[in-house]
Amino acid sequence: MLELVETGLAEIKYPERTPGLVRPIAYTLEAGGKRLRPLFVLAACQAVCGDAERALRQALAVEMFHNFTLIHDDVMDNADRRRGRLTVHRRWGAVQAILSGDALLTMATQYVADCDRSVLPEVLDLFNRTAMEVYEGQQLDTEFEKLDRVTVARYIEMIRLKTSVLLGCACRMGALVGGADDVVQQAMYDFGMNLGVAFQLRDDWLDTFGDPAVFGKSIGGDIVNRKKTWLYITACREAHDQMARAYERGTTKGRLVGGVKKIYEQLDLSCRCDALISEYCEKALESLDRACLDAESCDWFADLAHKLSSRAK
Repeated sequence: MLELVETGLAEIKYPERTPGLVRPIAYTLEAGGKRLRPLFVLAACQAVCGDAERALRQALAVEMFHNFTLIHDDVMDNADRRRGRLTVHRRWGAVQAILSGDALLTMATQYVADCDRSVLPEVLDLFNRTAMEVYEGQQLDTEFEKLDRVTVARYIEMIRLKTSVLLGCACRMGALVGGADDVVQQAMYDFGMNLGVAFQLRDDWLDTFGDPAVFGKSIGGDIVNRKKTWLYITACREAHDQMARAYERGTTKGRLVGGVKKIYEQLDLSCRCDALISEYCEKALESLDRACLDAESCDWFADLAHKLSSRAK
């Protein structure tokens, strides 16, 4: 299935009149990544009808949409690198990044609509609804940067919208195109959505407690930027004065990260966050049970869920 995705992306036909518009798109899609979202589309379709290729165009569309969001996110975050390479706006400028991102979004819409007309309205509704939710999640994430305090409930809702709903969409999209009924579609959506929360919580955990040699980037960026993660929010709620002193005394990155991490360890936040990740992973597996897939498909999704929620990078 991954080979189907890579081949499909490599065979995309770009407009020839404006190479400046499409060059950043090809650059982005060629950079790789985990390809989780298109893989979920294909795997869900394979599970319900035995033919993954039926949903290939939708799988590519979901990957295109995901990469469109990354191009624009990097502009908003003023990020320098993505997947080990210069970000699009660093290489071609912000104006080009915005324009090429817009073009990639339109391409994604064209691909997602290339399906049997009997399911087209549902496919478009799912895709467009998910897109709006992702934008809402990004808006909340941006607003959180300006707030001193954010509740855990609001944080979970933010990552559900920004990250999880697209994984849920991928799973439901594959089941929908594969001909599954609404009960199976919803079960697959809930699987992807709950796994997405676990996935993002694990990302937060890795940024503080991961091995930089394995994780692939330096540790502590979320702490330095006061990112409203579950770890930071919980520590501020339970040890507010200690956190304030840690930031006052953190005159260097190493001292700041070390001081905040010590508070996290005193509160046992590493284990507690890990337990929360496991909780959402279990919710995902419970949702998977409701889909009533064959044993082989169920084992495949369950194995991937465990790997993603316990990954080291």
